[in-house]
Amino acid sequence: MKKELIISHEGEQSKIALLEDGRLFELHEQEDKSDFVVGDLFIGKVKKLAPNLNAAFVSIGYEKDAFLHYQDLGPQFLTYKKFLQDTVSKKQQNSSLKNFEIQKEIHKNGTIDKVLAKDESVILQITKEPISTKGPRISTQISLTGRFLVLIPFDKSVSISKKIGDSEEKVRLKTLIESIKPEGFGVIIRTVAEGKKVAELHNDMNQLIQKWETTFKNLQKNKVPSKVLSEEDKASAILRDNFNADFVSIICDDEQMVDDMRNYIEVIAPERKNIVQFYDKPIPLMEYYNVEKQLKQSFGKHVNIPSSKGAYLVIEHTEALHVIDVNSGNNLSSGAGSSNKEHALTVNKMAATEIARQLRLRDMGGIIVVDFIDMINADHRRDLYEHFKEEMNRDKARHKILPPSKFGLIQLT
Repeated sequence: MKKELIISHEGEQSKIALLEDGRLFELHEQEDKSDFVVGDLFIGKVKKLAPNLNAAFVSIGYEKDAFLHYQDLGPQFLTYKKFLQDTVSKKQQNSSLKNFEIQKEIHKNGTIDKVLAKDESVILQITKEPISTKGPRISTQISLTGRFLVLIPFDKSVSISKKIGDSEEKVRLKTLIESIKPEGFGVIIRTVAEGKKVAELHNDMNQLIQKWETTFKNLQKNKVPSKVLSEEDKASAILRDNFNADFVSIICDDEQMVDDMRNYIEVIAPERKNIVQFYDKPIPLMEYYNVEKQLKQSFGKHVNIPSSKGAYLVIEHTEALHVIDVNSGNNLSSGAGSSNKEHALTVNKMAATEIARQLRLRDMGGIIVVDFIDMINADHRRDLYEHFKEEMNRDKARHKILPPSKFGLIQLT
């Protein structure tokens, strides 16, 4: 599959489109001057406790205080608390956690006023960016995400993505990471680590350790509130999470961003840095690559299913759920011949592929019910279900798909 990343920069906003074989699969928009991005680490000050919500409001420098729920403190909250105190007081001299004493875990059903006080400083990470009148959502469970690994302070475990199925590969990866991870840290091995060489994984680990050292140095300054570590910009984050051999080109119309991305790729895949290209034609970039046209075609109530000769989706949104109806158009004739049954399966599989794309493109969530074309054959229903699961595997959002019901509906969350 040929992947292209198209990045258009205009004013203070960037549009990032991910194309697969020329078709639009993801679109992201980013305000360039946002100082409060998911993944950023801050040192903040508790402004107010809200026991009725079992939460606290924390100042991190945004106009609205950030919201911290008790469930987002994490079991190692007291350890983070002591680490911050020791770092500020200079008792903790370096970023190593090798001999740092782990504190007692907080109770998962406890109350916020028992572990947190007004005006207290906390290390935190943004989990949801501010929108409208709401401030950022935050957590005090810190994780540093790399291309292949996620580094977790004050943890000891090494866990592996469930999507890596090969047992020998799991043993190889776990043994390798346990031998190179620093003491006092846990690691999650991401799906994209499968089959990677020792040098690539080691390089990723070193970059994550460097991030933690940067965080430590900024915590020592004890400026409250302040940012202590910045997440990469959206383009770099997408490269980090998606970049692989399928990418044939990354095209951007901003020279500075082109330089930044080349520098990023030079670190993770130096032999491929030349796939980043600067676009300077008079036709707007998104128009030239047909992104704007595809957007208009993809966001209506009715969506055509490519190569289906007339089949289409009807996408409805209600307060409780999303409903997607698969219509055959003029594809099926009356009667129940074997060719008709085969064709119903073919159209349904095409529809499943398009539905998976629509969910990514529209960023749809919650409960989704799909009414596929009726199929009497149980093997066909099973085939459709497996195909749909395979298509949905490309979506990084956590999801669950139920088998077809007796009425031919497939439900997913």
